Amino acid sequence: MRLEDSGKTIRTRQLEGQEYKETLTKKLQEVVDGYSSTKENRESLTRLADMMEVIHELTYTHGATIEEIEHIRQHRRKERGGFKTRTLLIEVEE
Repeated sequence: MRLEDSGKTIRTRQLEGQEYKETLTKKLQEVVDGYSSTKENRESLTRLADMMEVIHELTYTHGATIEEIEHIRQHRRKERGGFKTRTLLIEVEE
């Protein structure tokens, strides 16, 4: 159910430009913090979905698409590895 359909009175304001980006950045941190404190699997998945929604919007604020972000993610994974092996990098010596 949408909040607007709940029968409650809501107040909104349109955000633009830098303020929109800053608000999304704060929201991402809020959702990450919420995810960190979840105990139930379903709630964790909901928080991850919220993160993805904010990431999609932040991507658009940079003039990019989710496909571009996915391409970058895949490239970095090939270049630096991912997390599937659950291996923690301790140190890199030059």
